[in-house]
Amino acid sequence: MNVPQGPENLFTHVAAWKLGAVSVPLSTLFGPDALAYRLDDSESRVCVVDESNLEAAREARDDVPSLETVLTVGDAEARDGAGERAFWDVVDGASASFETVDTDAEDDAIIIYTSGTTGDPKGVLHAHRMLLGHLPLFVTTFCNMTLGEDDVYFTPAAWAWVASLFDVVFPGLYYGKTLLAYDGGEFDPEAAFGLLERYDVTNFFAPPTALRMMMQVDDPASRYDVDSVRVIPSGGESLGQSIVDWAVETFDGAAVHEGYGQTEANLLIGDCTALAEFREGTMGLAAPGHDVRIVDPETAEPTVETGEVGEIAVRYEGDPVCFKEYLNKPEKTGRKVQNGWLLTEDLGTIDEDGYVAFTSRKDDVIISAGYRIGPEEVEESLAQHDAVADAAVIGVPDDERGEVPNAYVVLADGVDDDPATLESTLQNHVRERLAQYEYPRSIEFLEELPKTATGKVRRADLREREDPSAE
Repeated sequence: MNVPQGPENLFTHVAAWKLGAVSVPLSTLFGPDALAYRLDDSESRVCVVDESNLEAAREARDDVPSLETVLTVGDAEARDGAGERAFWDVVDGASASFETVDTDAEDDAIIIYTSGTTGDPKGVLHAHRMLLGHLPLFVTTFCNMTLGEDDVYFTPAAWAWVASLFDVVFPGLYYGKTLLAYDGGEFDPEAAFGLLERYDVTNFFAPPTALRMMMQVDDPASRYDVDSVRVIPSGGESLGQSIVDWAVETFDGAAVHEGYGQTEANLLIGDCTALAEFREGTMGLAAPGHDVRIVDPETAEPTVETGEVGEIAVRYEGDPVCFKEYLNKPEKTGRKVQNGWLLTEDLGTIDEDGYVAFTSRKDDVIISAGYRIGPEEVEESLAQHDAVADAAVIGVPDDERGEVPNAYVVLADGVDDDPATLESTLQNHVRERLAQYEYPRSIEFLEELPKTATGKVRRADLREREDPSAE
């Protein structure tokens, strides 16, 4: 499903589940290569696509033999005889009655793709039980123990990720609450303030990048009435105390909570100031029902002492938010679940009261504005350009987005174009082929890349090049 915020997005998910089918949310920012890989890997039979990304879907279709039908949303005209139909034409022409399929809690429900942080993107397969498993942290971190009759939930994040769909959208609908959908393109902080005021939003889930952008708006307290906002949950990257302080002041004492999870096991840890004190520098406590520990990164044994750094892990068996498997990747599933624990690949600590603090990531994933970007996928896209012989990508600090991808490129023999022109060309190449947020913000041209004896790029050397104090 390649659709922005809107009713067609929700209808497609629910219809798929009632059919006994599996839904696959996809970002409207994906280019044809990114779409083709995910559609083919999941053996998708139907693709619902918005007019804004219809051409990319058409280009990708030749590489997806399983794809039978494309349903178009918006004003784009479906091509007769090409397996395309207009979404609402299909709905209008369907029977009003349908016998739904009985599904079990363990039955397959949804595949959400990671961003290829270690190789190709991985399809994370979840069961129907996932939604119920998300409710404890939704009620605590996202609602601060209050579910009001007039609640209105809103997130500017695209409805293509686990953090939007299953942190806000479906938990909110489960409790019968009003959900604000807004298809306004790139995030606009002024527009966000206007939406919060106009629709009396009570629960505003925003990634730290969005909040940082809103902090740049001049004197919002006197220009917008946003006192309706009661809870501001956030996640995807570290929130930071400066954001918390600003949000509390701007939104008249709203509860500002940090939540933690990942595609494979979401909504595990978070703040709930209605039940427990806020502790600066931590992500809060494990949500009810989840056994979260700090384990030894080498052995996956929960032997790490209180306060010492280890890997954040959650007990796998019986936890409804834990994924079933990586689609078609049993070896990677086996590395993710070890010794009875789902390993998050994030390092952290836990104190004597159970508050968990994030320390760093084990892998090289780049978290930019809440999006997880896999360097390998960007490197592969760069390497497909005729001017590129080799490429490496790392994340570098950015005041607004937390991190942004930077690339290091070895040019192919005979390429001597102007560096500035080449940089722009390669940036556009990645932007058009992958997601728009994945393109490298800076490209440096090198004679060779630092590599190990086995030929792997030494990203640590590149990070040290950017910051000599980096390890």
